[in-house]
Amino acid sequence: MPNPYARIFAAPGAKGFTAASLIGRMPVAMANIGIITMLSITEGDYALAGAVAATFTLSMAVIAPQISRLADRLGQHRVLPAAAGAGVAGLGLLLLAVRFDLPAWTFFAFAVPAGAMPNMSAMARARWTELYRGTPRLHTAYSFESVADEIAFITGPALSVVLSTMAFAQGGPLAAAVLLAVGVLLFAAQRSTEPPARPAAAGTGGAVLLRSAPLAVLALTLLAGGVIVGAVDVAAVAFAESLGVPGATGIVLSAYALGSAASGLAFGALNLPWRPHLVLLAAVTGTGLTTLPLLVAGNIWALSAAVLLAGVFFAPTMILVMTLIEKAVPASSLTEGMTWALTGLTVGTAIGTFTAGLAVERAGTAGGFAVTVAAGALIVLIVLLSLRLLGRSVRAAEEEGARHAGAVG
Repeated sequence: MPNPYARIFAAPGAKGFTAASLIGRMPVAMANIGIITMLSITEGDYALAGAVAATFTLSMAVIAPQISRLADRLGQHRVLPAAAGAGVAGLGLLLLAVRFDLPAWTFFAFAVPAGAMPNMSAMARARWTELYRGTPRLHTAYSFESVADEIAFITGPALSVVLSTMAFAQGGPLAAAVLLAVGVLLFAAQRSTEPPARPAAAGTGGAVLLRSAPLAVLALTLLAGGVIVGAVDVAAVAFAESLGVPGATGIVLSAYALGSAASGLAFGALNLPWRPHLVLLAAVTGTGLTTLPLLVAGNIWALSAAVLLAGVFFAPTMILVMTLIEKAVPASSLTEGMTWALTGLTVGTAIGTFTAGLAVERAGTAGGFAVTVAAGALIVLIVLLSLRLLGRSVRAAEEEGARHAGAVG
């Protein structure tokens, strides 16, 4: 049986833009923890470090969809270098402010433009969509992208922390700025696989999130999924510390990423006969149910096994959400739509981290894992209540595809 992943990379230019996007997406995974580590070392103030990092994350959540909208309208090669330039400049100014001990308010001021980081995951998915729209290979490509995101978020934070703690305090954010510049410039230079610029149709101004109910639902779905991810991170740290083995946190979090990456690769090789909104309901149901064993894990190995099982359903959920966005959002707003969904994941992770932190303070590790259970119930409820809406979106996309095929024929 042919390797489905080898087939998607057979397209001219696919390997090149994928390699560049892997470099370009690392800074998003590195910058937040890099800012926290840098400021905790130089200022000795975790509250300040967290606040500046939160400012950066919020800025990125607001700016990234606007960058993607411009990329849809004007073309990636016109927008990405300028956006990355603003992000690199913001990070550079932040590093200089820390290096020369400027007032703390300057950290916040420079954290805002530092958030001008293009969402390279969405940019790469837009290229795959242009290559394989309407074919089974698009499902495989989205699966690969989900695994690539996992790899970035496993290696990026670890690299950033190592550079800031073992080289110099600004090392992590500096590396993020360099990788952002290099990755985006290499990506933008590859014009052959770039989706064509698509000016907005008359009457379709404003954020696509506000014009597409299915997209709003899918962004909320990933937001709830992000709450689970953020809560697992915090609760796992607290659990390991309560057992006196804080270093074992890495084992737990690696198990989550391993489960997600492995299932993403396996899911990408499948060609399921069912409609994606129905498979999404099954995936989020699995996501919700697998939060329950977290409440009863008694040691690191039991928790790692439970987290591994929970991770198995995360990548398929991501893949199916992107598949449904491709069907629900006009081609002229595809990158923006995907970026809104990924922004939902980022915001959800921040909410999960904050909420689980409060819960751990009040009720111990059980409280932190209870947040994951609540988010698991929420993600199932969101998809269940919107199933008919998503089904209509899928049918409309199928009918449009059939009309297009008939017109071409």
